Amino acid sequence: MIELSNVALPLDAGLPGGDALVRAAAARALGVPEAQVAQVEVLKRSVDARKKGNVHFVATLAVALADGAAEERLLARASRRTGGARGARGARARRFEPAPPLEVPDASAAALACGEARPVVVGAGPAGLFCALYLAKAGLRPLLVERGGSVEERCAAVAAFDAGGPLDPQTNVQFGEGGAGTFSDGKLATGIKSPHVRHVLEAFVQAGAPQEILWQAKPHIGTDLLPQVVRALRERIVALGGEVHFHAQLTGLHFEGGALVAVDVRDTRAARPQAIAAMPAEKALVEAQAPASDAARTERVPARRVVLACGHSARDTFEAVRQAGLAMERKAFSVGVRIEHPQALIDRAQHGAAAGHPALGAADYRLAVHLPDGRGVYTFCMCPGGTVVAAASEEGGVCTNGMSRFARDGENANSALLVEVRPDDLSGDDVLAGVALQRRMERAAYRAAQAAGGAPYAAPAQTVGDFLAAGGSGAAARAGAGAGCGGGGAALAEGPRAARAGGARAHDAGAGAPSVRPSYPRGVTWCDLRECLPEFVSSAMAEALPLLDAKLHGFADPRAVMTGVETRSSSPVRIVRGADFQATMDGRAPAAEPARGSGLYPCGEGAGYAGGIMSAAVDGLRVAEAIVGEVVRRA
Repeated sequence: MIELSNVALPLDAGLPGGDALVRAAAARALGVPEAQVAQVEVLKRSVDARKKGNVHFVATLAVALADGAAEERLLARASRRTGGARGARGARARRFEPAPPLEVPDASAAALACGEARPVVVGAGPAGLFCALYLAKAGLRPLLVERGGSVEERCAAVAAFDAGGPLDPQTNVQFGEGGAGTFSDGKLATGIKSPHVRHVLEAFVQAGAPQEILWQAKPHIGTDLLPQVVRALRERIVALGGEVHFHAQLTGLHFEGGALVAVDVRDTRAARPQAIAAMPAEKALVEAQAPASDAARTERVPARRVVLACGHSARDTFEAVRQAGLAMERKAFSVGVRIEHPQALIDRAQHGAAAGHPALGAADYRLAVHLPDGRGVYTFCMCPGGTVVAAASEEGGVCTNGMSRFARDGENANSALLVEVRPDDLSGDDVLAGVALQRRMERAAYRAAQAAGGAPYAAPAQTVGDFLAAGGSGAAARAGAGAGCGGGGAALAEGPRAARAGGARAHDAGAGAPSVRPSYPRGVTWCDLRECLPEFVSSAMAEALPLLDAKLHGFADPRAVMTGVETRSSSPVRIVRGADFQATMDGRAPAAEPARGSGLYPCGEGAGYAGGIMSAAVDGLRVAEAIVGEVVRRA
């Protein structure tokens, strides 16, 4: 077959029955009669909207000709030209090479020969799931432990919280089977280059994800479809000999001579609000107030290899890692707000007159600027036709995320509007100072919304126009940025500051009514968002909004709504690991045996080695490959 890249396709080629248009375009690009095209498969397709008067698709196709000899002659000509033969409108041809399948060696005999205990995988997000799946395929029967509930329980817990129920600190948008990505649209686009990207996509399709994620330039599964896909991955792990325990939280790590020997795993079920509420009143009071019961619910599990795929919100796990004497370091992360616009505005800005074409769907965007001082401000996790999510995992704090269904057919578009936080923005030498900043912002948002009359877990919100009016120009606001920046947001520690003169307490301070109905499920209260944000963050956002609007007209529309706060875009720490993927000690504990290593494998986004579903899943596969390789070598 011929791989034909850079093929322009009309938008109608993306409609049902558009195969004929794809075939005709392939024939034109190759310079052969259409009747000679025996087979066409779309390998990749993206939207080219650089010229709003000529919005079209650009595709890579796999093409087979009816005449095999003619196909070989065309490929011979292509091989004589650097980069392949150039056809109509710049299309290039070369021999199609199918992606190799994922090769998983059978390590069961090797594990038995060397007395290898089953590996433990902590966390059932994408990193943990794909790591456990590989280990199970290799015959190592992994034990996968997840602090939250199954994906079915998660859906019920999230729905109950959205409807005004109590927060379950263990099973929520952040914690539980599938990880935080389960409630964030299931975006699978990534900038990493790895053959595992294809392997992850294929595994998702085998688990029931839509086939088109294999060729979409920006694939996504959708929050409505992800639970079934996640459940299918878990069932596959179990079918291959793995074991999955829910409501099982890692609370301790035990080392001897620098090598892991056991982990403490706590049963979290009795601590869940729903479980406590179902108990008789007297017992419920004891369960809610007696931490001594933790010991009775904790099991020490012997373990020589543990994959720590805990997710970016497992703050207590970070503390346990520090207590165990493992090396950690601060890393850059970002904080900010969610910003919402009418999806129709984004469609027009991105697609011009083609907006609304049924083959295009809802338009997305990705924006970034660097301010004169070098600080980055950018959009992240853009959700076309989506909603803002109530993403709290700790009581007394508000944080947001975004999600959309597979159809992306909601009336609003939203994305995170984030400001870079550098390690040197944080005062002191506490490696978990970034966690402290996140927590202060979330608690400040909770207090600000309640002070403005909101119910518990309502979110503070403000129109873009009011936000800019409340702080003046970005340059003026920046004059007072130093204290908040150098102190890591210390100004938030004592609660919201008094409203600035001219600050907006409601959306009618001059910008007019919001252009969207805020979608945050627990309701918003109109506040000055600067009361929830470190000064350097709010001033950077104010300076960046007009610059971002120049890239996407309407982005800084005064009536757009910002909802606070967004703090969980990535982990603020990295658990240091070596070339063998194993964690290193921080110097306070004895060094590990040279032949073995620590036995703890930090993995995925929470450990600081990924930034989304795809990169986390790929990191899980890489760690699993390393473990299987070591087991085979030991035998």
